[in-house]
Amino acid sequence: MKTAVTITVNGRRHEHDVEPRLLLVHFIREVIGLTGTKVGCDTSQCGACTVLVDNLAIKSCTRLAVQADGTNVSTIEGLAPNGTLHAVQEAFWAKHGLQCGFCTPGMILTTVAFLEVNPNPTAEQVRQGIEGNLCRCTGYQNIVRAVREAAFVGGPR
Repeated sequence: MKTAVTITVNGRRHEHDVEPRLLLVHFIREVIGLTGTKVGCDTSQCGACTVLVDNLAIKSCTRLAVQADGTNVSTIEGLAPNGTLHAVQEAFWAKHGLQCGFCTPGMILTTVAFLEVNPNPTAEQVRQGIEGNLCRCTGYQNIVRAVREAAFVGGPR
């Protein structure tokens, strides 16, 4: 038996009948076709599937689509709706905070939520803020620089 859900993703309302066990990550990728959200570990360990649900960073591989019914979800595709990169995306680009790019969408969305609650983080606070997201390529140095750069965009250094 399917369940009706209405989820607004990147400002666009989606109404679908889904299996009650469908994960939010699969709803995003397979039902509505946004593939920027990655499936990494399926156990909430890596953070590649991180999206914003009502502006909170969550791992969509451990959230059911039915749990997101009535919410606003933001994915990496929604950060640059008119082709202009979000400040966090710009900072990751400028500070080389990515290599293979697999973790990048989740890392960027985690950063967006983190900077909302801590707009002026130290390097140590950044490391704590992104600890739920794993990167196997960068060694985190440039990711930390990118997060701090995004925090200081337009402000003093």
